[in-house]
Amino acid sequence: MPPVIAPASAVPSSSAPAAPRAVRAGAWPAAVWALLIGTFAVRAAGFVYPYLAYHLSAREVAAQTTTLILALFGAGWLAGQLVCGVLADRIGRRATLAGAMATAAITFTVLAQSHTVVSLSAASFVAGLVYDSPRPIVSAVIAETVPDEPTRARVAGWRHFATNLGATTTGAVGGALAAPLGFPALFLFNAAVCAVFAFIALKAVSPRAHRTSTAGPSGSYRAAFGDIRLILLWLASVCAFVPVTALFSVLPLMMSEDGLPASAYGWAQAAGAAAVLILSPLMNGWLARRAAGPSPMVGLLAAGAVVLGAGMGSAGFASTPTGYAAAVVLAVPGEIVAFVAAADVLNRISPSHSLGLYAGIGGTALATAVLLAPLLAGWCLATGGHLLVSLALTSCGLAGAAACRPLKALTSPPCPPRTPDSPGAPSAPLWRASSPPTRSSSRTQMPPTGR
Repeated sequence: MPPVIAPASAVPSSSAPAAPRAVRAGAWPAAVWALLIGTFAVRAAGFVYPYLAYHLSAREVAAQTTTLILALFGAGWLAGQLVCGVLADRIGRRATLAGAMATAAITFTVLAQSHTVVSLSAASFVAGLVYDSPRPIVSAVIAETVPDEPTRARVAGWRHFATNLGATTTGAVGGALAAPLGFPALFLFNAAVCAVFAFIALKAVSPRAHRTSTAGPSGSYRAAFGDIRLILLWLASVCAFVPVTALFSVLPLMMSEDGLPASAYGWAQAAGAAAVLILSPLMNGWLARRAAGPSPMVGLLAAGAVVLGAGMGSAGFASTPTGYAAAVVLAVPGEIVAFVAAADVLNRISPSHSLGLYAGIGGTALATAVLLAPLLAGWCLATGGHLLVSLALTSCGLAGAAACRPLKALTSPPCPPRTPDSPGAPSAPLWRASSPPTRSSSRTQMPPTGR
């Protein structure tokens, strides 16, 4: 996964930002272009995560300790989504993104040069915190600066395209340069790109980007986790994204048990990446038209989860490189739909004062799936073999679709446009509020997006 709007009007205050300027529907603000390019760059140079295990092995770290350090990275990844999301609301999008990328530049450098288990462990946890930190921050910026739902859906589709193109580049470039240059050099290059992205954030994101001046109940973790819509969306997303992350954790184990070489797994990955790069441009227009409707794309999220589960689940019946590659390709349409639809639902239910927080909580869905998929794979392979893996992944997709049913009931018919929150007036929990504050589907007045 991916990883959400701006207030329709500002509450009168002596510290309120300058009056927002109108943004034409369908337009892509300069900040969004810059952040999408930056997203591609840091993902294309994102060598730290996929090559961390190899780096630790080169440092002669024991296998059991390597597993612990990798778990620390994953724990940091999950926590970083929440931390960066709430900081984006509290101190601003620009400061949070630039600070996170500057921290990444420093931490990745330390990780490249570390030799002791203690320093490697600490650096890995902090690296996990900031590795995917742009996800919630960029989501909040897109929601603030893009004026209508169809355009936001189109941006989400191209963002997913950029992320996958970057990941494909990471594998190709890293595989070619790891032997002649070494893993520390790859990590240092990753650090340099993050430093450049920090500079881009300072130039591209407006210093007047939304930030809350007080930490009232309406912008707290407690209020967000009390929104049953967000919880259901998170649950549906986790169930949908487990099959996505199975490509990196489950598939290699299954192919290895079938006696297939690593090159066969590489071809399966390449087939999936090629399918994403081909289908994303073709599907983005259709998804944007679906986003123009008055209700969130909950039904499409359910459909995407089912296709993902069935597609990756079909790998349980494969035994050849072609069969595994076909399973990955079958899952790709569901992946594209699920990521865009989840972003659309998140955009529409996010309160204007908690865009970053909601995006951060949503971002933990992918991190949670990254942690759950290998655990699920290990249990299934030890208990029932490939057929149980197939059943488990298919069931994940069905569970995600099932979670969408009550979510659709809570988001349809669409809620009325949100009115500005009164200063100091806490919002009631969703189950006690007759019309919970939520974002309207179109806006004409937007916050400034100048450099």
